[in-house]
This record gives sequence, C-alpha cells and structure tokens, in this order.
Amino acid sequence: MSTIVEATVPADQFALAETLSAAPATEIRMVRLVAHGSERVMPFLWAGCDDTDRVRDALEGDPTTEAVSVLADFDGEALFDVDWAAKVRVLVSIVAEENATILDACGRDDTWHLQIFFPDHELVSATREFCGDFGVDLAIERVNRLSEASEYGHLGLTERQYETLVDAYEAGYYEVPRTVNQEELAEHFDVSHQALSERLRRAHETVITNALYHKIHRRDHDVSPRIRHEAD
Repeated sequence: MSTIVEATVPADQFALAETLSAAPATEIRMVRLVAHGSERVMPFLWAGCDDTDRVRDALEGDPTTEAVSVLADFDGEALFDVDWAAKVRVLVSIVAEENATILDACGRDDTWHLQIFFPDHELVSATREFCGDFGVDLAIERVNRLSEASEYGHLGLTERQYETLVDAYEAGYYEVPRTVNQEELAEHFDVSHQALSERLRRAHETVITNALYHKIHRRDHDVSPRIRHEAD
C-alpha cells in the first residue's frame, strides 16, 4: 500500500548546515521538489527571514551550493534560485531510485524535516538502508498509510499544517475573542513565534486557494488550478 513517511535528516548530511547555523532564526523550505535533469535538483527555496541579504550571503558561502540568486523579496520572506553541489543530489537520487517522491522539505536549526511518498510500504526500509550505505541518517519519525492521510491530503495540507490548524481550533485560536494567542500556540508546538505565524499563513492560504479553486472550477471548467503544496 502507498505510504507517506515523515522523516528527518541532519543538515550536515544533506544541505545548508552552515546556512542554518549562520541564520538560526531562519526556516528554509524547498519548493518544486523534482529533478530538472541531473544538474537542476530542487532549484527553488523559500526562506522566512528578516534580513534577505544576510541569508543570501550565507547561502552563497555554503559549501552545498554553487550559485544563488534572489528571485523575489517580500516582507519577512524571500524566494531563492539555487544550484546545488553534488552532495545534495545524493539523497534525492536515493529516494528517486526507490520510485519515491519528496513531497515536503523544511530545514530549521540543524535538521531537515521531510515528507516522502512511497508507492509501496516495503520500499521504506530499503530506502533507509540505502541512505545508511551513503552515510545519510534518515530517521523515520512517522509512517502513514495513504488512506490515513486522506483527511488532510484532500485539503492540500501537509500533516503538520493540518494538525496545527486542528490544535489551534481546539485551543480557541479562532474564537471571538480568542482564548489563546500565537505566542501561546508557538510554545505549545515548541517553535518560534515567527515559524508558527508562517505555518498558519501557509495553511490558511492553501485551504483558501483550494476552496476557491473548487468553487470556481465548478463554474468554469477551463480554469487551471493554482494549488500550492508547501512545506510545514
């Protein structure tokens, strides 16, 4: 049966260990997690940051990158185009070898948090062993059968986003007046206020985008979807 795995890997065994160390308050998530040929793996990064220049400098000096450019700079967030060194492509190649797909990747502190889709549950162990052979410590945190993920997957949310919205709702965050604020929620999830704020914003955007798309699509079948599946 198809399986979605949540796993972690140390940044120094994958990517951007020096960047995450130099900018500890920054959360980096990879976008468009597909290979565009062997030299164009995962080309886009979103970085939640207050100082784009500092993060760009850290990325340019990181040994796992070869070239970096800023594509967009918003309030508290920037989009980067990155050419990676060979080390980063190792994990992606291992996953692809088992016909798996990285759905989500988010780096913060010294760890990458991954969400990986496997068409067959038996491939999970094989991939973990294969990673070990190449010195990549892929730690499996949670395994979900695809049927178990359907409750949040049909909304376009990652499981972390789904659980954040549910916990926030149950805690009274969406009540008027609120009975819990973002600082208290951030403490509950053991993340920074900025990280929680970005997670909620992305989750809200995903739910609204999907909801509006399905409403519009019923009215106009020629409308193309703009559904974003983002990390965390």
